[in-house]
Amino acid sequence: MLRHVVCLTWNDAATPAAIEELTAALRGLPAQIPEIRGYHVGPDVGLEAGTADFAIVADFDDRDGWRRYQEHPAHQAVRTELIRPLVASRAAVQYEWS
Repeated sequence: MLRHVVCLTWNDAATPAAIEELTAALRGLPAQIPEIRGYHVGPDVGLEAGTADFAIVADFDDRDGWRRYQEHPAHQAVRTELIRPLVASRAAVQYEWS
């Protein structure tokens, strides 16, 4: 299995309505991309200062499944149209687990 973790920090354009729209779009991706095996998204709950604002965690069978997700038109549209305009910084990691 491969896990993809993304942490986002918002810029000033990230209004509550824009974040809601993004969250709904992200939650719709598993129905459109069959390679996704597990998918969780949500805002930081504010337990500690200095954390990112939002996280995306996605599981795939393997690296090829992750690559197909990355290239999928639905994912590309969410990235380009909804994520990039709101992000001040992004960190990501992919790791294998069993």
